[in-house]
Amino acid sequence: MSMTEKLWDALTTVIRMNDKVIATAARLDTQQTRLEDLTARVIRLETALELGMAVQVRRALPGATE
Repeated sequence: MSMTEKLWDALTTVIRMNDKVIATAARLDTQQTRLEDLTARVIRLETALELGMAVQVRRALPGATE
């Protein structure tokens, strides 16, 4: 194998690796967006749960009126 062929193979390998890195970065961005959406949903669920529990505690207290 000549030096030119080795250099060409190395260059094509680097280009392929770059394409894979770009594809992986795009998937990572998509996953990050999904994770942020799920985090927001969990925060909303926690808030609803805490509000519901607070209402139950308030109703359970003696003398509480609503």
